[in-house]
Amino acid sequence: MAEHRQSRKRRYITWGVAGAAVLAGAGIAAQTSMAATTWPAQKTFTGRAFDTCTAPSLSTMKAWHTGYYGAAAVYVGGKNRGCSQPNLTASWVKSVSSIGWKLIPIYVGAQPPCQTSSNPEKLTASTASTLGTGDANDAVSKASALGMKAGSAIYLDMEPYDITDKSCNDAVLAYVRAFDKQLRTKTYRAGFYGFTSSSAKAIATATNKTDLPGNLWYALWDKKETTTTDWPWGSTQFTNHSRAHQYMVNSKESHGGVTLTVDRDEWDAPVAITG
Repeated sequence: MAEHRQSRKRRYITWGVAGAAVLAGAGIAAQTSMAATTWPAQKTFTGRAFDTCTAPSLSTMKAWHTGYYGAAAVYVGGKNRGCSQPNLTASWVKSVSSIGWKLIPIYVGAQPPCQTSSNPEKLTASTASTLGTGDANDAVSKASALGMKAGSAIYLDMEPYDITDKSCNDAVLAYVRAFDKQLRTKTYRAGFYGFTSSSAKAIATATNKTDLPGNLWYALWDKKETTTTDWPWGSTQFTNHSRAHQYMVNSKESHGGVTLTVDRDEWDAPVAITG
């Protein structure tokens, strides 16, 4: 996340509480091209969340369950996922869910052709749709194997790129549309992580909304714990529990006597359905 799949140090080299979990149907209306099927009720989390590159150990998750954070983002897959995940297993998901944690699945898919960083998987205009469909199938397979059930949201991680490069941006949007359409075919909700200056902006300002994600996790490191007051686009966009905000990175903090360095998020959007 924000280059979590690579080192935090490289992020800057390359590119320069607890809330209540509720079941609701929110967010579906914001999505297009939904399969004509019965959808599981959305599991929404509202409150503080954190994300970190490698899923913490079970003992750390127990120590951190103090009431400050209520949700944790985890990298379920993708060829561009940079960190090993020794703790992220179906057993771990079951155990942390039983404690009360809500989980946010992230998938680091193919990255833009005009992106300056090097990645194992980059999309092109000719491969965008095929890659999007294939990566969505992989994302669902990985999430399902971890015990994240149909109806869960999966957030596609798209790192910064030059959205003024029309051919590049068009290719990215084609990839995202194919990814999201296939997710919904599999009855998983489509989410997207990106930056307000680039990748998230491309989604929020796209004229054609067909098959774009219904849930937007925006990176804006302004240290404002909100999903509303610093929202940079139209007030009617991504409403009804469909927004999340990564507002601080590299926060070294201790909870329950255990110290981690995490990124902080304010959350009001769907999470994984487990248990």
